[in-house]
Amino acid sequence: MRGGPLVVIGDVLLDVDLEGSAERLTPDAPVPVVDCQRERHRAGGAGLAATLAARLTGRDVVMITALGDDRSGRRVRDLLASRVELVPLPMRGTTPSKIRVRAAGQSLVRLDTGDGRAADGPVGPRVATALERAGAVLVSDYGRGVTAHPEIRRLLAGMSGRTPIVWDPHPRGAAPLPRTRLVTPNRAEARAFAGDEPAAGDEGFAQAARDAATLVARWEVGGVAVTLGDRGALLSVGDGVPFVAPAPETGITDRADTCGAGDSFAAAAAHVLHGGGLVTEAVTEAVRYASAFVAAGGAGAVSGTETRPAAPEPPAAPAGGEPWEVVRRVRERGGRVVATGGCFDLLHAGHVSMLREARRLGDCLVVCINSDASVRALKGPDRPLVPVSDRARVLSALECVDAVAVFDELTPVELLERLRPDVWVKGADYSGGDLVEAGVVRRHGGEVVLLPYLDGRSTSRLVARVRETASTHGGETR
Repeated sequence: MRGGPLVVIGDVLLDVDLEGSAERLTPDAPVPVVDCQRERHRAGGAGLAATLAARLTGRDVVMITALGDDRSGRRVRDLLASRVELVPLPMRGTTPSKIRVRAAGQSLVRLDTGDGRAADGPVGPRVATALERAGAVLVSDYGRGVTAHPEIRRLLAGMSGRTPIVWDPHPRGAAPLPRTRLVTPNRAEARAFAGDEPAAGDEGFAQAARDAATLVARWEVGGVAVTLGDRGALLSVGDGVPFVAPAPETGITDRADTCGAGDSFAAAAAHVLHGGGLVTEAVTEAVRYASAFVAAGGAGAVSGTETRPAAPEPPAAPAGGEPWEVVRRVRERGGRVVATGGCFDLLHAGHVSMLREARRLGDCLVVCINSDASVRALKGPDRPLVPVSDRARVLSALECVDAVAVFDELTPVELLERLRPDVWVKGADYSGGDLVEAGVVRRHGGEVVLLPYLDGRSTSRLVARVRETASTHGGETR
């Protein structure tokens, strides 16, 4: 993690959601009547990016923005006060506000007010101090003049190359500065910035790759990541083969509220670079985070302040594959929950065979895996060979595995107290006496079974064989 805070700089708006139901049309025009039941306020534009960055980092985030001394400006200050350190710039005009009227999860109309832009002139010593301390910078441009301010650009130019800068551009904003680490336009913005007409029927990665490479050269930046909605993002660093980060399956419908998806992408990318990650890692994590953000409801789900009491809403359902949600759905329809556990360090044919057989014993299979610390305690300081995030990802990719749960203890007993599977499965290389978890499973009405294990397959044998081969050939085991 780089030493200084993450600094977000850009144009803040006040976002207001008026939410209600629409069950009739007005008698004087064919437009819906919305019975407003809730009014929610949140910091929008760069303010949303800063709010998301604060969630991600869990550390101090500094927000540099222009605000007016008006009702909307004061509201934004209040909303940001508990989340970020605010460094205000003077504004000419009134603070911009966007009011969305929504019914049944659908936006009906948006009303924009406020003409404010960052005022010319000195920015004050607090801005220079904040940027000098920055471990990374996220520029969130909404075309309201902050990124075009000559003094801001001079200060940012002095940081380029030594401090990671992520620049989320805007068609009406200023161009990213040379040596910016990563620029994050969406597909339409990249097309507009590149300026060439797209080839007929070219809606795939090829056009995005050409646009991104053009912009890398034109802006003289480290990389351009073109966001492609449910297709993920494409990263180009100029010449050569582009990098594509696919979006995960989320079950998002066409009616999903994608408001704020670009802010969530840029905030996550800045967070990874702030932590010393590579640009490819930043883009990959940004796609994952933005997809989860949209699946959870987009900007409308970001906590703000309600100005009227409202009936409590049920919590958002976890993404598919989350163990407790999988178990709940199976039990609601009277199905049987099967679970198994282990380290699963270096997944091999013996594991796959046993997992497939286990899945056939019920209606879902939850795999409980030891955390890295737990594996070290069981297997020694040189294990695991594969970190828990990768082990969980590989297991989740198997068709027979419905969910993966991680536990930190030496045995999954505490996890099983909550999971309460109908069937607990282990490979036949374990004896009944070895299964300390058998007692808790049976106490909750479940049964314990052993399944055949392919002879000669084990992670320990694989590791020993690799080390023996490396020793014979005078190599090293990495």
